[in-house]
Amino acid sequence: MKVVIASDHGGYQLKEELKAYIAQLGHEVADYGTHSTDSVDYPDFAFLVAEAVAAGAADRGIMIDGIGSASGIVANKVPGVRAAVCADTFSAGMSRAHNDANMLTLGARVIGGGLAREIVRVWLSTGFEGGRHMRRVSKILDFEQRYYGRRGDTGCTQPK
Repeated sequence: MKVVIASDHGGYQLKEELKAYIAQLGHEVADYGTHSTDSVDYPDFAFLVAEAVAAGAADRGIMIDGIGSASGIVANKVPGVRAAVCADTFSAGMSRAHNDANMLTLGARVIGGGLAREIVRVWLSTGFEGGRHMRRVSKILDFEQRYYGRRGDTGCTQPK
């Protein structure tokens, strides 16, 4: 699976740690920045990841900022992206199983490296259950059509 990852300055250290971990899990990782702890604006990087996911350039995306919610707000503006802000493994698993989340946002100031690795492991290894959840995700795609004039390009993945 191809995973794109990015961060702002507040998430840089955690991004570097997770990049290596995701590769150890056997996934291809593309780093979309930032490449230091110098101050940057999180929307720039969250949009890069979200656009890559929406365009099909990556299977999944991960964005790390200080809290996680700011990048989640940004990412969910991109049609086809279903970003989930997760600070625990249960939410990470359910965001995949029930919502077919294709982007994960994390808060480096909220969780530590060990928990972040576990959240990422669960999120990357959990499949979409489909069934009644497919109907609900399709409604999200219909809302995108209504408000953005087009359905998200990525749609839903098939249940695993």
